Parts: sequence; structure tokens; C-alpha cells
Amino acid sequence: MRRDAVPRIRYNSGMTCHRNFFIRALSASLLAFVGASDLAAADHPQWGERHSRNMVSAEGPLPDRFDPATGLNIRWSVELGSEAHATPVIAGGRVLMGTNNQNPRDPRYEGDRGVLLCLDEADGRLHWQLVVPKYSRDPYQDWPYAGICSPPTVEGNRVYAVSNRGEAMCLDLNGLADGNNGPVTHEAELLAPRDVEPLPLTATDADILWHFNIHGEVGSYPHDSAHASFLLVDDQLYLNTGNGVDNTHRKIRSPDAPSLIVLDKQTGRLLAQDKEHIGPRIFHCTWSSPAMGRVQGQSQVIFAGGDGVVYAFKPVDPAPATAGTVPGLEKIWWYDCDPEAPKENVHRYNGNRQVSPSNIKSTPVFHGDRVYVTVGGDLWWGKNQSWLQCIDATQTGDVTHRGRIWSYSLGKHVMSTPAIHNGLVYAADCDGQIHCVDAATGQAVWTHDAEGEMWASTFVADGKVYVGTRRGLFWILEAGREKKVLSRIPLGSPISATPVAANGVLYVATMNRLYAIAGR
Repeated sequence: MRRDAVPRIRYNSGMTCHRNFFIRALSASLLAFVGASDLAAADHPQWGERHSRNMVSAEGPLPDRFDPATGLNIRWSVELGSEAHATPVIAGGRVLMGTNNQNPRDPRYEGDRGVLLCLDEADGRLHWQLVVPKYSRDPYQDWPYAGICSPPTVEGNRVYAVSNRGEAMCLDLNGLADGNNGPVTHEAELLAPRDVEPLPLTATDADILWHFNIHGEVGSYPHDSAHASFLLVDDQLYLNTGNGVDNTHRKIRSPDAPSLIVLDKQTGRLLAQDKEHIGPRIFHCTWSSPAMGRVQGQSQVIFAGGDGVVYAFKPVDPAPATAGTVPGLEKIWWYDCDPEAPKENVHRYNGNRQVSPSNIKSTPVFHGDRVYVTVGGDLWWGKNQSWLQCIDATQTGDVTHRGRIWSYSLGKHVMSTPAIHNGLVYAADCDGQIHCVDAATGQAVWTHDAEGEMWASTFVADGKVYVGTRRGLFWILEAGREKKVLSRIPLGSPISATPVAANGVLYVATMNRLYAIAGR
């Protein structure tokens, strides 16, 4: 490996991070962990528990304290770029982490770009990286310095990832170190900025197996930054398209584009898409990823649209579609989380903090026969109201007025996905409150002031609740009906990513550093 490709890694060091960067706000946050009960090994190969997206894990033992200043329980840490909004994924001995290019691993790649790092699980050293130029000169299509915000999904040696430009890709977990395995062999051209000569590929570049241009194929336009995580079901990949408003925030660039698509995992071929015409009702953007559950013997794909509506679709028929046709997804039920909100000409309400549509930035979680979701006014443009809601998934049709089991009021805004464990729901909001709620009744059990807004989600493992704040405080609380704070840890940099665990190690990412933490 070249010297310039080696990341800046710290092992049990008392050194503090030497970079501080002004934070350009953007989405992310929602995500968590894959339960060990669902896996052959205790990896964390996707965003959220398979398939339910629940933010819990059977992993343990995990630490109830750590300290970067003294090195307590720090196995290793590695410097990222200046912003890291994604959540790490761990599989096959590798750690995959999205960031930006403000700390270049390869000096040939200059300027602002999205980066997906593939690091060694044992020590954090770099194996390869995917480096993607910006989408266009319009910052609202690919926000400056936001980097790659989407956590990938890994199966075997395949990495299913979404770039900062909103491209769906299948990557080789081994990178180019074992050769260019195709069928894509023109990675250099795909990853070169416009009007710039492609750079020769090296062993530390990503190996792209297939590539699906979402904008070019289905017409959707990203806004701010793509935040999407593949839901892998058998040979199918379900993915939100990131469709959103233009740079005026008062118009959907592509109102007829789908919000949810299905791809063939082997080839990237488009298999199906929603035909709900959600576009005109999207208040800001489509940032929620799909989940899946099984009710009364039938599987349901759950998707939260940018219109504040939760949709349940039947999975796609595995039979191939007729050539030249893209079938629509068939609805089972749908639920409007905020039925009294405006539904027509929604962008008239931009900037209205009293009256506006609601949207969903988190991921819905399937648990038992219920779906749990956080929803409310947009953080930047909408009303100051949000909720945690519980939906009955056993019904059909429009269940808006008969499917709500309960609704619990959160703070002014919410970005985080809930975690359900032992009859309790844990959720974080942008007012800086961690909520513990009874999962059956929606009654408050306890709240905790985290001293800063949270975009990251709560993560429950080993009898503990883990979550970080945008002020750079990391909290560890005891899971259960009695509130008990175990640790309050200042990390010196804002936190957008949700903590995760794999193979006995807790992973915590701030905006500029990733920590691997082990020990009691």
C-alpha cells in the first residue's frame, strides 16, 4: 500500500482530534443495527435490523463507558473527513463508512467529493475507497461537503451502496485488489468529474460490479443529499429514490417520478416501482428507507413517503417482468400520519412554523403486527410539531382513521428512527430529549435531557441505550423502566451517525472520527 493511502489511525491514544469544521446541516441520522439472531455471524451488514429495521442488537458484552482522552476501551480510531452523516456497516472483516474528501486518502482525488471508505475491522487501515464527484453545480442536488450519507447493505462479497449523486451501485467487498471483476470495467470514467481526464485505477479504488443511474432511469432528482439504504429481500433490492424539491424549495423537479423502486440484486435491472404519484405532495424530500415485516402469513414492504404517509406494499413477484414494462407495486394499506395537515399546493406552507404538511425522515420499524414511526413538521421548513406513532399493520385499505393504535408527542422536530426492546420504545428528538415510551400503550415511562438536538437514532444492545447529539455528547443509559445514566462522554465533534455493534465491538462515528470501542 502506498504511504499516501494509509489513514490516520490512533490506537489507545490520548490525543484529541485536531480538526474542527463548520457543520453544513444535512440529513442523515436515522439508522442502527442488525440483530445477531438474524445473522449467521455477529456482523452488522445493513442499516437497521433485518428486515424490520429495529434499532436493537443481541450483541454483547458492550462497554458502559469509554474515553478517547485516556484511551479507555478504545480499540482503534481513524480520522474521517470533515463531515460524516452516515452510519457504519460491518461485514466480512470490513467496516464501511461514508464521509467526504476533506481528508484525502489519495491526493490525486482533489476537492469536494463523496467517499465510502472500506476499512479493516481489526485495525481500521484502509482497504479501498469509492470516491464520487459532486452531482452538479447546483448545491441543492448534492450539498457541499455532506459526503456519502447512505449506509450500504452487504451480502457476501457484494456491497449495495448509494452514492452522493443518488446512484445505485453494486461494489465488490474486496475492491480492485483482486482484479476488476466487471461487468462494469470503466470505473475511471464513471467516477471522473465532467470535463476532467479520468485517473488510472489503483488497488485502493472501488470495483463497481453494476451501476444504476436513478435520475437517468426513473427521472427522480435528489435534494440536499441522497440518504437511502437498500432493503434486501431474496433477489430484490428495495430503495427510495430521494426525489425532492428544487433549489427554490417551492417546486418538485420531477413530480411524476417514483419514490420507491425495486432492482434485481444480480444485475441492477429495474423490476418495479410505486405508482402512487407521491411527487406533488412531497414537502421537502424522500429520505426514509423501506422496512419489511410479516403479518398473518403475508409479507409487507413498508415505506414512508415524503408526503407523511406510510405505505404497505406487497413484495414484487419473483417472475420476470414483461420486456419494456415496469409494473407498479400493489398496496396493502396506507396510513396518513397527519391527516389534518395541508394536502394540496403544499409548498405554500414553506417556512410556516404553525401550519404545514408533515414528513418522515426516519425509517419505519416493523415489530410484531405493528409499525412504529416518527413524523412531524420539517426541521428546516415546517411546523413545530412531531410525534411517535404506532400503527396496526393487520388491516387493509386506507387505515388512517382506524389503524392508529396510539400517538405520542415529541419535540418540535424529529429525525430519528425508534428502537423497540422489551416492551419499550426509545426515541430521540431535535429538542434534545430521549424518550422511553410503553410500546403497548404509548404512555411515557421516562425522558432524559441529552443537552443537544439529536439526528442520530437510539440504539439498544446489551441492556443499554446508546445515542449521540449534535453538540458532540455521547450518552449511555441503562435500558429499562427506571432511568439510569451510565455515561456522558464529550467527543468534541457533532454526531449524526447512529452507534452500531458487531463482533463484541461498539462503533461510534462523529463528524470527523470513527471509534471502535471494546471492553467493559
